[in-house]
Amino acid sequence: MHLLLSALIGLSAGLLSGLFGIGGGVIVVPALILLLGLDQRTATGTSLAALLLPVGILGVLAYAREGAVRWPVAALVALGLLLGTFFGARLAWQLPEGALRVGLALLLIGVALHLLLRR
Repeated sequence: MHLLLSALIGLSAGLLSGLFGIGGGVIVVPALILLLGLDQRTATGTSLAALLLPVGILGVLAYAREGAVRWPVAALVALGLLLGTFFGARLAWQLPEGALRVGLALLLIGVALHLLLRR
């Protein structure tokens, strides 16, 4: 059952990532926690490992083919992601599990409110 759920989580996240540019923290991490019972840190690490190649390579190829990638912006964002992911992962091991869960929930609520209320 976990193998099927894992594949469905990946399929759903891939579809949403291709449509909206989301995936890791918004879809995969909560799904791994809720559906597979992983703890916050393991869900985050698993999500990062799973998203490394398929989202990064295949997603960008589809958008680049249509001229919808701004490479200088992407390079700067990637640099920030490298640094931020490194320090964020180190910080995650310093915080209690509950604080990580609350932080993720607040982030998701904030993003949802922003999308709903934006004009």
